Amino acid sequence: MEDFAEFVLTRPPTASRPLLGLTVLVVEDSRFACEALRLLCLKSGARIRRADSLRAARRHLRVYRPSVVVVDLGLPDGSGLDLIAELVKTQPRPVAILATSGDPAGEQAARRAGANGFLAKPVHSLGDFQEAILAHLPIEAQPPGPRLVQNTAVEPDRIAYRDDMAHAADIMSGKVDETDMDYLARFLMGVAKSACDKSLEAAAIALEGARREGTPLRSHLARVAGMVQDRLEGRQAV
Repeated sequence: MEDFAEFVLTRPPTASRPLLGLTVLVVEDSRFACEALRLLCLKSGARIRRADSLRAARRHLRVYRPSVVVVDLGLPDGSGLDLIAELVKTQPRPVAILATSGDPAGEQAARRAGANGFLAKPVHSLGDFQEAILAHLPIEAQPPGPRLVQNTAVEPDRIAYRDDMAHAADIMSGKVDETDMDYLARFLMGVAKSACDKSLEAAAIALEGARREGTPLRSHLARVAGMVQDRLEGRQAV
């Protein structure tokens, strides 16, 4: 973690850029969701580093100590809950550890693991993002004086959404085992939620529900595959 005393002296936050000087590590496999967080950090004055898996995050944390970590709960190589539990025990501990997910039910588990807060997808509100972090900063790292809460919403580049669709299509192009199916359903639910793509979100929820109940998946998987392909080829506006 960064030295806050040095941070306050050299790069004090301002009312318009209340997170100036902070480094935020975003552990997120969705390009679209990460692009939203990148824009929120940029507008807030924070620097951002990205890891798209538990392995990449752990590799990053061996070298850098971010002051804030935002962890997606559904990652390609495991649960973000495991990383949150590890971060809680690190010395020095990040000032703020926030979980994020398209499934609101993940908040309780994230807090039990030690997360300070929870960002429900879509994470597009500048004011909500800033408040979620500022609530856990020491008083000397807070911006001085009154601060106008900004209700501005960021709009991530839709190219990032197509990148996510390409990732999903790549998973479905091979033999999909049970682990892959779990990840695919969670990934698409989170991505669709971030992009407010209601029809794809509903299809991903149906796929995950069928997998959990042990009912045939072929029709659900075919529907999802078709919807992903439509978005890749621009036949479906989101």
